[in-house]
Amino acid sequence: MNREHLQLEYGLRFDWGLPGAKAVGAAADVAVVVDVLSFTTTLTVAVDAGIDVLPYRWNDESAERYASESDAVLAVRRSRVAHAQISLSPNTIRRTTAPRRLVLPSPNGSSICFELGAGSGVCVGASLRNATAVAGWIARHYTPRSVVSVIGAGEKWPGGELRPAIEDLWGAGAVMCALTATGSDAEVSPEALMAIAAEVDRSTAVPVLESRVFRGRAVG
Repeated sequence: MNREHLQLEYGLRFDWGLPGAKAVGAAADVAVVVDVLSFTTTLTVAVDAGIDVLPYRWNDESAERYASESDAVLAVRRSRVAHAQISLSPNTIRRTTAPRRLVLPSPNGSSICFELGAGSGVCVGASLRNATAVAGWIARHYTPRSVVSVIGAGEKWPGGELRPAIEDLWGAGAVMCALTATGSDAEVSPEALMAIAAEVDRSTAVPVLESRVFRGRAVG
């Protein structure tokens, strides 16, 4: 791997997907995974409801056993959700009696969190709903020189290749904008600067996207 791709000279890093998470997140003091549609958004809704969320790999037959051993409810796929069940849709949590613990697999964000959580570092989930809160938590628990790696989960093409997602770029940029506002003086990588710039420009871009791109598309 090209050494420059590891962003080792920088304290605030950004990359995409599980390969990027392993490259820049494994040795960080804290890794922040952003999967706006919809793992980390559902995560924030679950936390608001007092639920402890356990990430897990997607499409893994051991998930049911893992949930049982963890004394947790296992979320089901959206296509299979029935009354009083929870899926990756935030609304299913709002409509259901909150369990104490929830295993919430997803093909992108949750799988990345699970892999990073198996190491020695700290991994947190962020979305546009809690970007400022995540930055504040990091500022309270880490020094301004701590290494923070932000990971955009993105999506996948049918063949499994990574497809970067604009909402995750914005979410990552929101976290890093909020983090720099707390007084962090870590040097920012070019990749992280790109995400920050995308968030700064979001207020201009959103009306255009809503009218030209998202119109008629089912998102969520």
